[in-house]
Amino acid sequence: MPSILSVTIPFFALVLAGYLAARRHVLPESAIPGLNAFVLYFALPCMLFRFGMNTPVLQLLNPAVLAVYLGCALLLVCVTVATTWREPVGLRDAAFGALVAAFPNTGFMGVPLLVALLGPGAAGPVISTILADLFVTSSLCIALAQADGAAGLGVRHALARALRGALSNPLPWAIAAGALCSATDWRTSGPVDTVIRMLADAASPVALFTIGAVLHRAGQHAHTRTPVARYLPVALIKLLLHPLLVLLVAAGAVQLGAPLRTFDVLVLTLAAALPSASNVSLLAERYGADNGRIARIIMSSTALSFGTFTLLAWAFGAKPG
Repeated sequence: MPSILSVTIPFFALVLAGYLAARRHVLPESAIPGLNAFVLYFALPCMLFRFGMNTPVLQLLNPAVLAVYLGCALLLVCVTVATTWREPVGLRDAAFGALVAAFPNTGFMGVPLLVALLGPGAAGPVISTILADLFVTSSLCIALAQADGAAGLGVRHALARALRGALSNPLPWAIAAGALCSATDWRTSGPVDTVIRMLADAASPVALFTIGAVLHRAGQHAHTRTPVARYLPVALIKLLLHPLLVLLVAAGAVQLGAPLRTFDVLVLTLAAALPSASNVSLLAERYGADNGRIARIIMSSTALSFGTFTLLAWAFGAKPG
């Protein structure tokens, strides 16, 4: 446990530092979008590119990993929508609740945290989960949200819009570039490699600090006060049901002969145990959902995950190198 805490405490402490900096106005609210843009368009793509470049393609895009994780995500979306879609929570809010229940914070937090806990080999399975969530989980939930009161054409339009949004995200392109370099055995060198490495090294601390700042901003911009009963159950679905579902399905797939290593199952389960993705609050605000409810789900899952994630990593016997 002490070795796990030596990894998780600094990660969550940086999130808390970002939250307090925004709350105390040490970090102006106007600076938060700039921090977010730096991480999303510069630092994190460089980090993912380097991991992709140094990871075998079959580990980076393992079909068995993608199938297990995506199947669990879709099932979790259905379960969350079915259990929360009732007055006063409409389909739009239920869909975004399902998105925060199924979409862990793998980009900003998961990749660096799981690599620190489990070693560089964890990068491949985690990157697979990012692709699944960016292209399928988020697109499906946004389409469901837009289907609230829309005709069939509206649903198709919403799905196409969501996919265009995923394609405009720099992270999949960075992963694809890294995979191409891995497949062709090409490596960056010289000043270019130095710049990429410097930006990649900045990704983890700045991303974690930004999560905290974004969480504070989301809470400040929430238009409604949400009762605990309308957000805490979804946070618990994210932190408890999601990893349990992934563990059971992955273990079942192994029994059926799927080419999954025990290590892959461990990485997928811990990835599912991460808190909700912080950027979903921005999507909820953009699409007119109850961003107060979504912000509180994300904040409560982030706060509680320090305990639940640490305990799960300890139960699995994670041993940071």
